[in-house]
Amino acid sequence: MLSHPAAPINCGLERVLGMAKAPLSETPSLAELRHEIDCIDESMHALLMERGEIIDRLIAVKQTQETGSAFRPAREADMMRRLVERHRGILPLDTAEGIWRVIIATFTFVQAPFSVHADLSAGDALMRDSARFHFGFTVPFVTHMGASAVVAAVSQSRGDLGLVPAFALAGAGAWWNALEFDAAPKIIARLPFVDRIDHPAALPAFVVSRAAPEAMVREVEVWSVRVAGWSATAARAIGAIAEAIAVPDEAFDGAALLVSVPPGGRIDAVTGALVKAGASVRATALVGSHATRYRVAADHS
Repeated sequence: MLSHPAAPINCGLERVLGMAKAPLSETPSLAELRHEIDCIDESMHALLMERGEIIDRLIAVKQTQETGSAFRPAREADMMRRLVERHRGILPLDTAEGIWRVIIATFTFVQAPFSVHADLSAGDALMRDSARFHFGFTVPFVTHMGASAVVAAVSQSRGDLGLVPAFALAGAGAWWNALEFDAAPKIIARLPFVDRIDHPAALPAFVVSRAAPEAMVREVEVWSVRVAGWSATAARAIGAIAEAIAVPDEAFDGAALLVSVPPGGRIDAVTGALVKAGASVRATALVGSHATRYRVAADHS
């Protein structure tokens, strides 16, 4: 506790509500401007504490501690879209996005503690940047070498998250096969959600966890597809209608695919294109879904 508590700042109600602005014809003094900044800072802190009080009530209503996961991918995607759409001014979008991501993750952690398990195969620094940008420093960060190890850790947990690279890596294997079972965790998000060239945490990553069915985003469906007769022709055939990660399956002269079907698309179209290209579809299983990436220009402010 502070031995000399700071004196409270005298902020009028109008300032707290953002209603008091000096006429453009007036030039405020540095002291007045700094006082306004102090008032805004105090108001933001007060609102965060008020948000915490609401979370306390939310826990009591939902009994989140008993039911497990507090993740709401659909709600988070909607919050981030609205953030980008209303953002303006000199504050970089990166900063606003990072603040909101940490607020969301931290209050989710308060509702139901969880850890983030991360595959460092694509680079330690890149994955740590993504984890800290999206989940902050309050949430425990657990490292693994390999996506399969991450999936196994999440599967054994009650409500943890896993971060795995959303692209092919040599030796990674078809880690998504472990998500095919009904009781297995699923892909619930793809990061970064706000997609732009200069994003500070740009590593493409899937988030693997358990989420209530009604909380999922169904815009992009992610499917595990096993094929025989995999070829360059088959790869080109589906490349035009979906994103896919392919891992060779030598036993069947084929491949295990992780296929992301965009909004408006259907897995039937993907399997049809594979068959037309000479491949044979052995099995398909839905292993998750996520929101469409929100693309913005690199210079968006």
